[in-house]
Amino acid sequence: MSEAVLTSHCPFCSMQCGIELQVTEKEPGWAVRPSGSFPVSTGRLCQKGYHSPRHAVHENRITVPLVRRVAEARRPEDTPWQPETWDAALGDIAKRIQDIQAKHGNDAVSVYGGGSLTNEVSYLLGKFTRVALKSRYIDYNGRYCMSSAAAAQIRAFGLDRGLTLPLDDIAGSKYIILAGTNVAECQPTMMPYLLAAKKAGATIVTIDPRQTMTSKIADIHVKLQPGFDSVFVNGLLHVVIEEGLYDKAYVEERTNGLEALAEAVRAFNPEYVSRVTGIYEEKIRAIARGFAKAESGVVLTARGLEQQVNGVEHTLNYINLALLCGKVGRPNSGFGAVTGQANGQGGREHGQKADQLPGYQLIEDPIARRRVAEVWGVDPDSLPGKGVSAYELFDKIMDGDIKAMIVLGSNPLVSSPNAHRVEEALKKLELLVVIDMFETETAKFAHWILPGSSFLEAEGTLTNVEGRVFHRAKALDLPGSAKLDMHILCELADRLGAGQYFRFRGPEDVFQELRLATRGAPADYSGITYERLKKEGGVFWPCPAEDHPGTPRLYRERFAHADGKAKLHPIKPGMPAETTSREFPYILTTGRVGSQYLSGVQTRRTEQLHAKSPVPVAEVHSSVAARIGLRPNDRIRLTSKRGTAVFPVRVSDDIHPTTVFVPFHWGGDHSINRLTNDALHPISRMPEFKICAVQVGREGESV
Repeated sequence: MSEAVLTSHCPFCSMQCGIELQVTEKEPGWAVRPSGSFPVSTGRLCQKGYHSPRHAVHENRITVPLVRRVAEARRPEDTPWQPETWDAALGDIAKRIQDIQAKHGNDAVSVYGGGSLTNEVSYLLGKFTRVALKSRYIDYNGRYCMSSAAAAQIRAFGLDRGLTLPLDDIAGSKYIILAGTNVAECQPTMMPYLLAAKKAGATIVTIDPRQTMTSKIADIHVKLQPGFDSVFVNGLLHVVIEEGLYDKAYVEERTNGLEALAEAVRAFNPEYVSRVTGIYEEKIRAIARGFAKAESGVVLTARGLEQQVNGVEHTLNYINLALLCGKVGRPNSGFGAVTGQANGQGGREHGQKADQLPGYQLIEDPIARRRVAEVWGVDPDSLPGKGVSAYELFDKIMDGDIKAMIVLGSNPLVSSPNAHRVEEALKKLELLVVIDMFETETAKFAHWILPGSSFLEAEGTLTNVEGRVFHRAKALDLPGSAKLDMHILCELADRLGAGQYFRFRGPEDVFQELRLATRGAPADYSGITYERLKKEGGVFWPCPAEDHPGTPRLYRERFAHADGKAKLHPIKPGMPAETTSREFPYILTTGRVGSQYLSGVQTRRTEQLHAKSPVPVAEVHSSVAARIGLRPNDRIRLTSKRGTAVFPVRVSDDIHPTTVFVPFHWGGDHSINRLTNDALHPISRMPEFKICAVQVGREGESV
């Protein structure tokens, strides 16, 4: 057999590194190497990238539809799976959906999507919900990822794109602030850009309650307690304004709101901020002066500060800093929220969000409804209104409004906060359909599992962290009788009587319709074609015409608000939804580890990755260990108002003394989200994953 080289992209983080899959006669039948042609990952892969194909060929992959024939007295999870044909599967699911909708209305059926789906499948999922199901209830797991950053960027700039600058600009920046982001473990192939900047003399600041792998390259590390970002940034803004360091011409010409911002930060002098946060005054002044005086600068944020009930405000304040210092829309400068999921950017642009149509158009905007309805060939009045956010879908189930759910590309039982309540909701459903490669924790409560496609089998486009749209080729054939996700949706739509709206021969046909639906929209893809993507290696949106070069750097001349100016937002720091007390004296915060991804469905089935992090390990400060009398080989018990769990523990002085860290990639007894708080931000509807009051004690002892 001759060796062949297939091309694809790693399915994990938002860098979407190019990979080459060399098929060989040696075990395991292929070898992975980084692609030298994809311009983003600089010819590198991280550990997940090198092992990325393994889950797609895992022996436990589901390759036929599975059904539970549930007797009236039994629950789905107590009933064994039985294989079925596709004809029987789609027929039964369609009939049950129609019966539920006939009895309870169209909105009794909901859809829960994912941020790792291609642009084409994300687009189809939104269209399927609104046209085939005629339901308002769709949202996706990206609500737990980018919603606070998106809300902040829309308010400040008038538009949301992960980064306002291309990654290449980072390497040329002179001052970089990384707030609540652990790039070294979450987006490892972004590190070369940071290291290149550092080698060229840049100052790097990390702001995190932990001394992470990322902070090891920092010139300045700020060990900030979760929840205090707005206080801390108000201190930086105070120094910049009081010392006259802001870019006066830029602020006057390109922003609104300076006077209100100056008034809001007047009381936040470094002395006060130091007393509140414990951060030295000198460090506050040094960062403010250094960033303001640098000829270029970048601010990057992530989930550490965004997954809070004040996450929008925290993000807005970091944007305030970038704007005040004139560092948005200029070379080697900008603001960015580091997208977490593979297609976290494209996934939120094309109709999976509860209130949006393709291209970031609002579903309740009459002009947008007419534009998209014309492309779809339906009456604008037939489109439903906006629904509710991802977590609130489970509230609707508990309230009895939603009776059925289709889950595609997500595992909400592991990824949602207060997971006990999510499990209770899943058990109430009359119909739960999960489209996946494996029996996930969520699928254990399903009535049907439909075997979908992996990244190696599904051609399509994705949009990476910097807003670069690129083409991912098909590399392998589907195993068994598994189907492409797009074909499952189209065939089910046909069974529901809406087949005429889903006559697509392949993903390029879907993309052609997506182009039409986004023409003139904020996220305009109309000038992007498969031909261009294959030829150019990617195109940055917005791209309104085929002769348009794309937009690597946003806001070079004007912002997306009607007057062309950005908006500065005065921020009054708020309290978290749950504060510490004598009974719950510590703060639990969560995050990733480098060898796992999201809810672990793929990486926990990849032996080489799972062996590095087989279980979640809690991290506590040495003062906490001393207080509870922790001994070698002890495990700790964490208890919140929602649940309790036991974990192995690592004692370290690298973490803030008030804070306990636990990674979130596991389900069952190892699920930290059984403890986390389901309080939601009032605008973004982001849950407060990052702040939860807990008791800490040794296993086997009362706290």
